[in-house]
Amino acid sequence: MRSISDTIARLSARPAGSGERKDAHLSEITGFGSNPGALRAWFYLPENLTRQSALVVVLHGCTQNAASYDHGSGWTELAAKHDFAVLFPEQQRANNANLCFNWFVPGDISRDSGEALSIRQMIEAVVVTHGLDRKRIFITGLSAGGAMAAVMLANYPELFAGGAIIAGLAYGTASTIPEAFGRMRGHGGPSGTDLQRLLRAASPHNGPWPRLSLWQGSADTTVVPANADAVLAQWQSVHNLSEKPTRIEKIDGQTRKIWSDGKGREVVETFTIAGMGHGTPLQTGGGDGLGKAGPFMLDVGISSTRHIARFWELTKPVVRSKGKAEVASAAALQFFAPMEKPRAVRIDPTPERANARGPASRISKVIEDALRAAGLMP
Repeated sequence: MRSISDTIARLSARPAGSGERKDAHLSEITGFGSNPGALRAWFYLPENLTRQSALVVVLHGCTQNAASYDHGSGWTELAAKHDFAVLFPEQQRANNANLCFNWFVPGDISRDSGEALSIRQMIEAVVVTHGLDRKRIFITGLSAGGAMAAVMLANYPELFAGGAIIAGLAYGTASTIPEAFGRMRGHGGPSGTDLQRLLRAASPHNGPWPRLSLWQGSADTTVVPANADAVLAQWQSVHNLSEKPTRIEKIDGQTRKIWSDGKGREVVETFTIAGMGHGTPLQTGGGDGLGKAGPFMLDVGISSTRHIARFWELTKPVVRSKGKAEVASAAALQFFAPMEKPRAVRIDPTPERANARGPASRISKVIEDALRAAGLMP
């Protein structure tokens, strides 16, 4: 088993292509709320996005940023083909020197505080501004981003229709840096019963829980497979599932296990990628290829991005109801002219950065009103 110093060194390394990258098709969002976690936010809307489209929130891993993770995973490429929006929260070095989301810091992982609240606020802002479908919001992430996705799913289960955790960790498993590295290596941690209690106690939610897709490399020595087992146990509990899967099948040569609820709906799936180390599984070649291989972006012949989107039913035709978009503030709809196609814009409170839908100060007021109505701003 790797030592803690070796693990830190591996996560601190910044090999070519894994770090900061810029892509012109991502638009930065500012002025999206109080942003207590001091995160940045980037957004992508396909050119001809229809109203009430889905939203996918994508969280990068350590040493990466929004653009580099998108370049590797191919999420915006898939969004352009299947009509959904993508939001990329991004860590800053002032918060974490290795660009890891702080998935173990108590002040950043509690409901309505720190980084968790920043992500919640940016989600609210883009939903309000672009009239996205509140019933189809999803979140995924790799490594520290996967652990932060688990944080968001735990704190705001009412917000998400589904989540996907890639080489991540269970919610509440650590609260200090030494604990975090210990859990990554499979050492110690709360009991299974305590982990289930922590997940249920993270929010006042008492309704249906999001669907979950869980991905893990069998040869991952950075975040060992025991962590995937802990995540699975948490979500089996909230979905009232048995330990034994409903079905096991082979997909692209890899093992997929499925748990279905009492109505036969698939609510949890796991993929264990044989021989894969730490990273996001990709299939970059062939007619179905997507994304680009690189550090922590591993071409292993199966695209987690495609399969996650399929599990969330994002790549199937969607029948949309006629009528107004369901948004936090009905006033937000005034920014969409009847024949206007939504497109990526910068949400910014400064008047000189007005956009096509009206003065930026006016849009910011709508966003702030929606955030206050949702209890996300004082």
